[in-house]
This record gives sequence, C-alpha cells and structure tokens, in this order.
Amino acid sequence: MASITLGGTPVTTVGELPEIATKAPNFKLTKVDLSEVGLSDYSGHKVVMNIFPSVDTGTCAKSVRQFNEEAAKLEDAKVLCISRDLPFAQQRFCGAEGIENVEMLSDFKTGEFGKAYGLEFASGGFAGLHSRCIVVLDGEGKVCYTEQVKETADEPNYKAALEALMNA
Repeated sequence: MASITLGGTPVTTVGELPEIATKAPNFKLTKVDLSEVGLSDYSGHKVVMNIFPSVDTGTCAKSVRQFNEEAAKLEDAKVLCISRDLPFAQQRFCGAEGIENVEMLSDFKTGEFGKAYGLEFASGGFAGLHSRCIVVLDGEGKVCYTEQVKETADEPNYKAALEALMNA
C-alpha cells in the first residue's frame, strides 16, 4: 500500500501502482454515453491515464483541462480521464468546459479499476475514491510510466508523463 497525504493528513491506498514494463491490468469502465470500454479497446494506441478523485475538485478539473489541451497535439495516443464520478457529472463538466480531446471514463459501478491498479484510497475522507495518479501505456498495453502524486491537492507532472508517452 502507498502512503500519501490528503490535505496534509497521511492516508493509504489499497496497493501499489503497476510496475514499469508489466502488462497493465485489464479494466471495464463506463463512458459518458453509458457504454462500457476495456483496455483492449485501446490496443495499438499509446495511452495516458489521468486518474483522480473527482472532477468536481479544483486540481482534478485543472488536470483534465491541461490534458485536454495537450491531447489536441497528440497523434496515435489516447488520454483517458478516470474517476469514480458518475458519467453524468463527467459529461456536464466536459460540456461546460469545452473538453473534447480526452475520454472521460467512470469506475462508478464496481470500483474494480481503482483496486486492480492499487490506487484506491483505503483510508481518510476520500476512502473508496481514486488517488491522483498518472499511468502511461505503450501501444502494447505495457506500463512505461507511473506517478502517484504524494499530496492529493498537488498536480501531476504533466511534462514527465507526456515525455514518457512520446518515448513509449
């Protein structure tokens, strides 16, 4: 389990992020149109997973905006923004913000994504939600970069994630 902070208070996650050079765990997530998508749907594409607690918090919203801007410049890569928010909240946010270059995906049904990737909060006020993480996959679905933000209120290292994507 990872030890991070939430507002300066120590909290833990249910496990550790997948190791570099390993095959990413499969998943089933819900798109804003309520259809399901899995890891195999992104086969052949490089992927950035921007994972966060809720799009209704300032830092989470900022990360979606930042990756939306960066995604417009990417070729043959997908940016997935993943939280436990309801798809309706994700769609509302994207509509209000003009977000159209990233895919919003929800783990609201089972929370299995957060558990499989070891990033679900196990303690604290956000228990059950996803901690702020970045996972980058190459075109074969292998993990080539991870970051779990040490203080949940902080932004991820966008530059490092995008460099890892370009080198994948």
